[in-house]
Amino acid sequence: MSQPPYALVALLPMKAHSERVKSKNFRLFAGKPLYRWILDTLLSLPEIDLVVMNTDARDLLRESGLESGGRILLRDRALALCGDHVSMNLILADDIAEVAADTYLMTHTTNPLLRAATIRDALATFTRARVDLRADSLFTVKKHLTRFYRADGSSVNHNPKNLVRTQDLEPWFEENSNLYIFTTDSFAATHARIGEKPLLLETSKIESCDIDDSEDWDIAESIALRRTFL
Repeated sequence: MSQPPYALVALLPMKAHSERVKSKNFRLFAGKPLYRWILDTLLSLPEIDLVVMNTDARDLLRESGLESGGRILLRDRALALCGDHVSMNLILADDIAEVAADTYLMTHTTNPLLRAATIRDALATFTRARVDLRADSLFTVKKHLTRFYRADGSSVNHNPKNLVRTQDLEPWFEENSNLYIFTTDSFAATHARIGEKPLLLETSKIESCDIDDSEDWDIAESIALRRTFL
């Protein structure tokens, strides 16, 4: 571990291969490579000391003009951590072992619509909760007020014979993979980006867009282009 300990490090893992949208991290999204959207957002926040990109695509990043330097650190992904079925927590553990920080923020290249203001709000919310001992980690969620069913047609969160208004149902929260905040201690306790006492932070439907397939891509890019030309 050669780097000095930082106050806040952003972890932005990125791989070359993509199953459902070919080369999506490098594909042009509303005018620039997809990965640049969230990277530029992170770099716009001066409170982030360093952005660590754990990647198996250093050559592709170099071709697109990105190298280690300044507040960006490219880390070559260990061969044992390459592939589509490796737990993200193992990749994060590898970064944490090499780059010491008090607090880590983790997001994905597939979250281009996540705003700097939302990240800043999440950091402030986590800091307050941590001081008050109310949480050891934070992750963002999408709120659902709707009726859910299992594959066999049985209801999950409501009684079909007594249809209350959807806004009166118990809310369910979907982990949307937008943003995680945790500490060295919370990660050590669970070996995961979500600690033992997490705080859930709701994000908007638009910012909750996570690009997994071509339909997600089309929706997110349409929103990004609308924002650009408004």
